[in-house]
Amino acid sequence: MKPLTIEGFHYQTLPGEKGVDINVAVAGDGPAVVLLHGFPQTHYMWHRVAPDLAERHTVIVPDLRGYGASGKPAADGPDTYSKRVMAQDVLAVARELGHERFGLVGHDRGALVGVRAGLDHPRAVTYLGILDVLPTLDTWAVLQGVHAKVAWHLYLMAQPAGLPEKMIAAVAPEFFGSFLDAWDTDGTTFTPEVRQHYIDSSVDAVDSIVADYRATAGIDLEMDQADRDAGRRLTMPVGVISQDWGSQLGFDAASLWGAWAPDLTYQPTQAGHFMAEEKPAEIARFITDLAARSDA
Repeated sequence: MKPLTIEGFHYQTLPGEKGVDINVAVAGDGPAVVLLHGFPQTHYMWHRVAPDLAERHTVIVPDLRGYGASGKPAADGPDTYSKRVMAQDVLAVARELGHERFGLVGHDRGALVGVRAGLDHPRAVTYLGILDVLPTLDTWAVLQGVHAKVAWHLYLMAQPAGLPEKMIAAVAPEFFGSFLDAWDTDGTTFTPEVRQHYIDSSVDAVDSIVADYRATAGIDLEMDQADRDAGRRLTMPVGVISQDWGSQLGFDAASLWGAWAPDLTYQPTQAGHFMAEEKPAEIARFITDLAARSDA
């Protein structure tokens, strides 16, 4: 099946950190905003939001390393898929396109990359939008009790290299499809073609996806802890839009994010996890309002 592309966007391959190929879709003119996808998806998750934003912004939509049509280097060390290295990919791509400063919005895995970019490169990130995720350190802290079973895949992919990859590869279409189905609020968010695109892209990237998740239980966690110990926080305007996971797991997401981001707005949503495709107008408005805050 031919990979899906966002209508009206120009595609190119640009070098990320240490020359890793990053597949990027670009359109529009004006202040730059980078949109990062989550799991188990590709940059295409933004196809209902990006064209709207491109009327007012230069919109840069990459596949994260290890996903989609981007390079999938072997994890020859704990940092190959660290969020720090993945954030450096984003900066390299933006600079290659002529943007030293840009807004950054991420969903799920992409949001974790965005948080690391904001902590490591505060002069580059003008605002940070976060869709439906918690900071790495806080995620592991709140996962307890029977309701934490929703995050069972985090524990599977945190195991030492070898067995998780073999287990997932044995039933890869069913594994990735289960998340697309379970997290789709009403079962109508994805057309069969889009659903199959996400499954096919993920099946081709089992090792790199597992490496991304394994980093979140190791080196990424260590980086978050070091930042917390040092009192480092996100200095740019930060907006979070999220489902109410806290009512089940016993945490207050706004308070958790507020500890990392003094200039925070928190917005609950009735949309499901795949909100950029389920409620594109709501997400486009969320991003536009956040960009306006950074200009105020």
